[in-house]
Amino acid sequence: MATSIKVTDATKSRLEELQAEIRLETGTNVTQQELLERIVTDSYESKDELIDSFRDEFEPLSAEEIDQWLSETVSSGVETAEADIDDVLYDE
Repeated sequence: MATSIKVTDATKSRLEELQAEIRLETGTNVTQQELLERIVTDSYESKDELIDSFRDEFEPLSAEEIDQWLSETVSSGVETAEADIDDVLYDE
């Protein structure tokens, strides 16, 4: 069950600013409750760390995985022009 808390107008304004900044930088919408919980329960050394904590987890491919992916690529020997692609995609 959620309990409401009273905050000053300045605090409310700051929470709204942080929400907007998180949305702009991560594309993630967060509620003020989520933001407050993260601030209170976790310790962050900077605002950037706090914002980064809302980013989706993404692990890029390793160099070995990239090499493996690219090694499966085969050239057909046919040169394709941009117009050819447009014809296929847009039935022109």
